[in-house]
Amino acid sequence: MSTRRWQILPVEDESKVDELQSALNDLPRALARALVLRGIDSFDAAKHFFRSGIDSLHDPYLMTDMDKAVDRIVKGLEDKQKFLVYGDYDVDGTTSTTLLTHYLGSLGADVCFFIPDRFKHGYGLSESGLDEAKTMGAEIVVALDCGVTAIAETEYARSLGMDLVICDHHTPGATLPNAIAVLDAKRSDCSYPFKELCGCGVTMKLAQAIHTRLGKDPTEINQYLDLVAIATASDVVSLTGENRILLREGLLNIQNNPRVGLRMLAEQADIRLSDCDPRSIVFGLGPRINAAGRLGDAARAVTLMLADDELEATARARQLERLNQERRELDRKTQKEAFKQADVLLGGGPRHSVVLYDPEWHLGVIGIVASRLVDRHYRPAIMLSRSGDVAKGSARSINGINIYKALQECEDLLIEYGGHDFAAGLALKPENVEAFVDRFDQAVAGAITPETLEPMTEVDANMGLSDLDKRFWSVLKQFEPFGADNAAPVFMANNLEVVGPVTTVGKQRTHLKFSVRERASNHPSRDVIGFGMSKHLDLVLHSQNSGDSLELLFAIQENTWNGRSKLQLLAKDIRLELE
Repeated sequence: MSTRRWQILPVEDESKVDELQSALNDLPRALARALVLRGIDSFDAAKHFFRSGIDSLHDPYLMTDMDKAVDRIVKGLEDKQKFLVYGDYDVDGTTSTTLLTHYLGSLGADVCFFIPDRFKHGYGLSESGLDEAKTMGAEIVVALDCGVTAIAETEYARSLGMDLVICDHHTPGATLPNAIAVLDAKRSDCSYPFKELCGCGVTMKLAQAIHTRLGKDPTEINQYLDLVAIATASDVVSLTGENRILLREGLLNIQNNPRVGLRMLAEQADIRLSDCDPRSIVFGLGPRINAAGRLGDAARAVTLMLADDELEATARARQLERLNQERRELDRKTQKEAFKQADVLLGGGPRHSVVLYDPEWHLGVIGIVASRLVDRHYRPAIMLSRSGDVAKGSARSINGINIYKALQECEDLLIEYGGHDFAAGLALKPENVEAFVDRFDQAVAGAITPETLEPMTEVDANMGLSDLDKRFWSVLKQFEPFGADNAAPVFMANNLEVVGPVTTVGKQRTHLKFSVRERASNHPSRDVIGFGMSKHLDLVLHSQNSGDSLELLFAIQENTWNGRSKLQLLAKDIRLELE
């Protein structure tokens, strides 16, 4: 039986579902309910959700300090000053760096870029990184995807005679850096209507604003939507509002007119860009771009994305593919060690979190393994390694636990920290690790409700399989792209009988495949695929042999095989129906 809780998400006012269903020409109720759960509760809201495009994006000048940032950059262009684009080593940072470096170069700027080395410089703005910027002759430094908490580093840049413009999307502290401009929609004094842009999204806004100031057509900036899409999907930001539009439009760029570097990278990864979707980015392109910064010099990813020559791009893409293979080997080794440590930690008594430390772990893979610890134990997890005299780590969380706030409660033990609700980075002295493990666990414990640590699958609506027709699928496809805060709707069906063969598939036979139909129905059966769900094989066979009905949680997807497409149910969980 399922060990997860099934929770049909509550709608504050079910009459809103009825009204929307009627307004949208008798839309199937399950879809109307899924829309209302996403805040779409009127005809106009639905029209905006399904039909909004680039022209629906907000004016970049609504962002506090945008005019100051543009003033300084335009003056730098006029005075032919030297620009340095200072990025970060993850996907968001490298795509941001690619975008602004290419854009300023297209305006004739004297521009170079710098990506810190995670081992030598650490995360974000650092004095050693700014020293290198000065050595490179920078007069104006534009920091992307970092900098909003860099108070001392900003003063250091001033002392070196460099003007600093900051573009960030992380949560600011109580005091902002004293830079020329600080662009961050999360500033308490920022009136920009959408707060969840990724770093590359903020960078695109800056480019749009500059282009407008120069009297150029702002739609010319749309050529960079592919980079924004890759960053938006990879950084797991909220796929609502502008992010949903940016990702959807950026995917069209990738599918129809991919830049040379991405095309060569996709070739190495065996990804068909014509079918590129968020999953292709998150599990295909993103890890390969990330691999450059995880195992060495992230500048290699920027150089690949800037390349306009196929031969150069092919060589660089092959290099990233090799690094990604290396990264995967490190992943496997580190994961095996971390799982063992976690079992010992959790076996020693009640724990609300998993915090592990090994000075030999590779800094480039601990974030990935922290995510897998969360999946395995359904608790917030932190992986710590050592860099010089400092223990550095990556934190990941679960629904209901804000990891940033939990770290805030431990800040007296930390050198630095920063991030989002679900992911963060931190650094502390190795001698404070033991105290931090207990303090962090207490912070997590204080935020837990009785249900928090019980894995739950959220359900949009109950539906009959007979509702699944061409119109249903046509409308459901328009919910895409899926991601954080706009997950693919999950439906529940009951009174199902298993028909036809039940089998496991895949190289390791870990996936479950069977078909179901509504009991006592003349409607055709529907194929079901359950990835990693072979553990439910006996349950499904029992249902088939005993005649007991199944209940199924599922998403809906289109499966294409040998040129033929067919809808199938993507199982999320299975259980026998209770009488």
